[in-house]
Amino acid sequence: FPVQIFRVKEGVNYNPEDPNYDLFKLAMHCSAKRLFPNFSFLDAPFNIQYYQGTPETEIAYMVCRTRVMGNVYDPDREVTPGRGNLSFTSINLPRLAIRSKGDLDLFFDLLDAKLALTVGQLDERFEIQARKKVYNAPFLMGQGVWIDSEKLAPGDEQREVLKHGTLSVGFIGLAEALVALTGQHHGQSQASQNLGLEIIGHMRGYLDRLSAERKMNYGLIATPAEGLSGRFVRMDRARYGSIEGVTDRDYYTNGFHVPVYYDISAFDKIEIEAPYHALTNAGHISYVELDGDPSENLEAFEAVIRHMKDSGIGYGSVNHPVDRDPVCGYNGIIGDVCPKCGRTEEEHGMAFERIRRITGYLVGTLDRFNDAKRAEEADRVKHQM
Repeated sequence: FPVQIFRVKEGVNYNPEDPNYDLFKLAMHCSAKRLFPNFSFLDAPFNIQYYQGTPETEIAYMVCRTRVMGNVYDPDREVTPGRGNLSFTSINLPRLAIRSKGDLDLFFDLLDAKLALTVGQLDERFEIQARKKVYNAPFLMGQGVWIDSEKLAPGDEQREVLKHGTLSVGFIGLAEALVALTGQHHGQSQASQNLGLEIIGHMRGYLDRLSAERKMNYGLIATPAEGLSGRFVRMDRARYGSIEGVTDRDYYTNGFHVPVYYDISAFDKIEIEAPYHALTNAGHISYVELDGDPSENLEAFEAVIRHMKDSGIGYGSVNHPVDRDPVCGYNGIIGDVCPKCGRTEEEHGMAFERIRRITGYLVGTLDRFNDAKRAEEADRVKHQM
């Protein structure tokens, strides 16, 4: 952190005739070398609907996916500054699917019960936050960072100001849930894709109805699951045993993503995941994994970014290996031997830095991440163009 995000907009920087197309090209060149910036697409239907031609109404994403925009509490304040996500709690979709044993009616009943439980937890946490005074948050409230906080006295509750924020329900493991329900995930079967969209659409509809009734901002986020992906699957494997395609790996797949181990083209992966962006109004991201050094083929890199935009992706990025030799300073792809100085890692007793992106983070080593995330990184296939 911080994460750099490049906002893509037709008429501004997307097309060759746009005045800032050169900046778009430079952003892609930078991302092809350094994995950042990520790209947010202002023209996606669920983003452009809020755009009023001002910076405040341009969609903004936080780091690895969080999105705050719609505002049922105050529809005149559907802006990005002065707001934020207050908290989110995630639902374990594979467990509900395992318990359902293929019975979709039972699955949706269990899902509704879990949605009610999750919203109740968010409400309880909001009440704790709302009772805090302005003096409990001297920067956010005392310095007028949040909308309308400048109108409050030090002893006032934060309640009304915090209603501009969002309370989000997350989910993990859609792919594994679909395997448990149908035998195939959404990358393998159109029927599973249709069911996946029905499940996530059901969750979004539940939260939209609640938002309209309570005039509070409840949203749906595709959970990044830094630690949860491993914790949930360990719990489920202990309870239900090892189920092929469901609990037999060390992690559940993030949000609505096609599993990282599934061999699929970059364009197909984008097209499958794109419809879920419209449903996850509290946050989403899609990645494709490319092999080699994409800075040597910027036309291919741009083709991926353009396909994201054309498919209706809201927020996306490209993963690729970035290696560095700390001895000679070489940056690029390193196998067992540095292409510049010819040394191996044993020489000088210094390992090569192998930078990889894990749920939005860049790391020079995987040692700091849990077993689940290390296993996920090892399983990743490279998506062909």
